[in-house]
Amino acid sequence: MEKFKTLHSVVMPLDKVNIDTDQILPARYLQKPRANNFGAYLFKDVRHDGNGSLQPEFVLNQAQYVNAKIMLAKDNFGCGSSREHAVWAIYDAGFRAVIAPSFGDIFFNNALKNGLLPIRLSASDVVTLFNLTQHNSTIPIVIDLAAQTVLANPDFSASFEIDSFSKQCFLEGLDELGYTLSLLPQIEAFEKKLTS
Repeated sequence: MEKFKTLHSVVMPLDKVNIDTDQILPARYLQKPRANNFGAYLFKDVRHDGNGSLQPEFVLNQAQYVNAKIMLAKDNFGCGSSREHAVWAIYDAGFRAVIAPSFGDIFFNNALKNGLLPIRLSASDVVTLFNLTQHNSTIPIVIDLAAQTVLANPDFSASFEIDSFSKQCFLEGLDELGYTLSLLPQIEAFEKKLTS
C-alpha cells in the first residue's frame, strides 16, 4: 500500500446519489485477476455508449479531470454488493481518495483496507465543494491526513474522522498484513516467552 500523508489534486465531481458498485465496476469483470488494471473497467458501462465509444459528457472522460486523484460524490457512494473490485477499479484509475457525505458500509471498509481513503464530510460541505469545482474545475484540493482536514484555498476547510488504526496504516503505507508483519519482533518475543 502506498503511504498517504498529504494529497494535492483537482477533484472529479460525480453529481449523483446512490452510485453502486455495479456502476463503478460492472459484474462481468469480477473474474479478472487482481494483476489486471481494473482502472480500465472503471464506470465502463457509463463511460461508453452501446458501440464502445467514449461518451464525452461523462465526467471521467473530460480532459480537465484526467489527472484527478480525488473523487467527489453524493450520498451513499459505493452501495450495493460487497465486491472490493470496485475499490480496485477506482484505485487503479489513479484515485487516492473519495469524498462523500455517506458510503456503503462494506465499500467504506474495503476502501480502507485497499489504500483508497474514504472521507465523510457533511452534506453542506460536499455541496460547497461541488459549487467550488463547478465554478473552477481546476481548483486544487488538499487532503492532509495527519491533520484530518480537506482544504480548498482559501475558501474552504473541513475536518473528517478516521479511526486511529486505519490512519496509522495509511500514514505508514501498511495494509493489515503489513501492519501485522511490522509487529513480528514483538510476536516472536511473546512466543519465545510462552515456550520458555
